[in-house]
Amino acid sequence: MNVVFLQAFVATAVLLPLAAAGVLALAGWFGARLGERAISAVVGVTYATTTFVAAAAAVLGFFDGRPIVVDFGEWFAVGHYAFRWTLLGDALSLPFSVFAAALVGLIGAFSQRYLHREAGFFRFHLMLALFGAGVQVVVLAGGVDQLFFGWEVVGLTSALLIAFFHERPKPVEHGLRAFVTYRLCDIGLIGAAVWLHHAVGTAAFVRLDGAPWAGVHVPDAGSAWIAGLLLLWASMGKSAQAPLGGWLPRAFEGPTPSSAIFYGAISIHLGPYLLLRSAPLLDANPGFAALVAVVGGVTALHGAFVGRVQTDIKCVLAYASMTQVGLILVGIGCGLRHLAVLHIVGHALLRSLEILRSPSLLQDYRHLEQAIGRQVPRPKLALERFFPASLRPWLYRHALERGYFDAILRDHVVGRFLRGFRALDRLDRKFTSWLGGAPATETRR
Repeated sequence: MNVVFLQAFVATAVLLPLAAAGVLALAGWFGARLGERAISAVVGVTYATTTFVAAAAAVLGFFDGRPIVVDFGEWFAVGHYAFRWTLLGDALSLPFSVFAAALVGLIGAFSQRYLHREAGFFRFHLMLALFGAGVQVVVLAGGVDQLFFGWEVVGLTSALLIAFFHERPKPVEHGLRAFVTYRLCDIGLIGAAVWLHHAVGTAAFVRLDGAPWAGVHVPDAGSAWIAGLLLLWASMGKSAQAPLGGWLPRAFEGPTPSSAIFYGAISIHLGPYLLLRSAPLLDANPGFAALVAVVGGVTALHGAFVGRVQTDIKCVLAYASMTQVGLILVGIGCGLRHLAVLHIVGHALLRSLEILRSPSLLQDYRHLEQAIGRQVPRPKLALERFFPASLRPWLYRHALERGYFDAILRDHVVGRFLRGFRALDRLDRKFTSWLGGAPATETRR
């Protein structure tokens, strides 16, 4: 197969979603009134075509046996640094590209009826199209530099869709919390890019001999530890790993379709995807691989216990997603990379279906309970039998308090941060009052 055709397929998988988001954005900017069918058609046709070209690139690239590299040339240079926009289609990125495009298209088709006559119908589909474009940039990026752009787009659309029902204060508050968590953890991703340029001279993904796909590689053990920890920090925020996962159950304030595509299918699995790209670091540093497995294991246990005491179906599904992503990280840390990819695909399909089904499931349960005249009996919790009776009340309280992670972050991290800045504010007010010759009491508020 001609390499030019393969490169065109990979480039189309990124450019077409970007074009669709641009068309919808321009229509909104100039006040064009698009009907629901036209909006859905733009999203549906775009992601059906994207799925086809990505699948064609995956199949033809498999028979070709070589990674597909698309180079858009040098965009700018500063000193010794030159930014080149490159795309990479290999055994990891192309299946993810097909999978993500197909799911975004399916969610778009589902949302056509689910959000029918909703005031934010256009806004939702614009964010969905932009999210799909960001995901394609993440999975097909040729290096950490390019991946960062898509990573930020995914985080922005996630926060905006959590706050979709902005006429109520709680969705806005929860969207802000998710956005702050993303931004704090994204420091790890941009820090890793800077460190890779410092240590290696490039943040591009490279393929080592015998590796199934390209990834981040640093020959020096110390530099590999630093890069690995920064990438793990970025992954923990995006994938709601303990102790940073408190935003995930709150993120279900958004529309059900966005919850399915973000926190059941795609967005929450971008953290494991980034760690799969970091496979060379894991292979070279058994200690770092063990740390990834420990983070995933702690999160899986935390999510399993906390999810068992939740009374809201979306909170139950949120902690179920957190648990499964934690198990995926355990697989990655233990070297089971191909199994982790299969786990991601299977979990994404199952969880997105459960989230989409959850509203109608509640209605079915209500009809069933009305028919039988009592509540549906709850299945016996087999997990409790593994712990002594004296320990169960403590575990139950731990689960009710969601592991105390929110309280610790609020009181001992955010609280101290705010108290420190308020103290600096008081000093600043006293100093400006002294400079202006006014009494300090006049500047108090």
